[in-house]
Amino acid sequence: MARASPLFLVLLVIVSSFATYNLITMIIHYISSGKLAVDEVNSILSFDPIIEMPENVKNRKRSKSPFHVALTATDAPYNQWQCRIMYYWYKKKKALPGSEMGGFTRILHSGNPDNLMDEIPTVVVKPLPPGLDQGYIVLNRPWAFVQWLEKAKIEEEYVLMAEPDHIFVNPLPNLAFGGHPAAFPFFYIRPDQNEKIVRKFYPEEKGPVTNVDPIGNSPVIIRKDLLSNIAPTWMNISLKMKEDPETDKAFGWVLEMYAYAIASALHGVRHILRKDFMLQPPWDLETRNKYIIHYTYGCDYNMKGELTYGKIGEWRFDKRSHLRGPPPRNLPLPPPGVPESVVTLVKMVNEATANIPNWDTT
Repeated sequence: MARASPLFLVLLVIVSSFATYNLITMIIHYISSGKLAVDEVNSILSFDPIIEMPENVKNRKRSKSPFHVALTATDAPYNQWQCRIMYYWYKKKKALPGSEMGGFTRILHSGNPDNLMDEIPTVVVKPLPPGLDQGYIVLNRPWAFVQWLEKAKIEEEYVLMAEPDHIFVNPLPNLAFGGHPAAFPFFYIRPDQNEKIVRKFYPEEKGPVTNVDPIGNSPVIIRKDLLSNIAPTWMNISLKMKEDPETDKAFGWVLEMYAYAIASALHGVRHILRKDFMLQPPWDLETRNKYIIHYTYGCDYNMKGELTYGKIGEWRFDKRSHLRGPPPRNLPLPPPGVPESVVTLVKMVNEATANIPNWDTT
């Protein structure tokens, strides 16, 4: 496996830190402006998890519908250790009652096999041509799905699009229904507040801007044939957005998420919005009745158990602290007072690393 150059790692740290800073700044801005209360951030999943669902679907009874877990990733050590933890918990939760998880594929878009091929079921696809992503590596995700769907031979009718920093905290059922995929609503994906930009890619004759769901492509459970139709459009819109300076500046690191939402709307696909699909520490405080932990944000606390917004804490867990290789086994648990979601996250990481063979060789 090729090792990343020191310059690349430095750039990755800068980009990752900038994205995290931007998100935390955005959250604090929403709180200070009155658009989002602190308790809404801390407990955004605390009420009815189904916030939008067609009436004819709400009280449905159906047979079991397994879905295939599709995880896009690179061969960088930073991605590899996350994939190993994700796959460990997939295997544990798949076997439990209530799960409808089927098979698993890591879609490796680095172009070459890596040292995890025997550990995790993997299909290798090509990255975008050099320079086309303009340093925004996430643009490889839609292209990876286009290639995988062309060659995929999977039994399941449905697909879950997942990411390396996802941990299954509870057995996941199929939340989709027929032509209605299920998705997690992100509070910062606001097509209605970005109509000028959205209309560049979703013209008025297609319908109201509210047809564009406030989602990204992950997590989404979707019928395979629908995804096969959407994926090429998603890829093309992502590239066009990146080439447009106004759109690139407006959407930044969530550009590809908007591209998926718009591509789905162009194909007339609306999503069932499930707030219980995922939780995101440190903002979400509990794992109860949730399915996926998304540990994209740094969790920083002082020794009193108080969250330090946008500031490195005396105790911290941040995936970006481990860009060169995996975190050590037996990470220290958070101090008393830290929310259950963060404690559970660290315990689940520790359990995985304790049981994955040759952990330190990632």
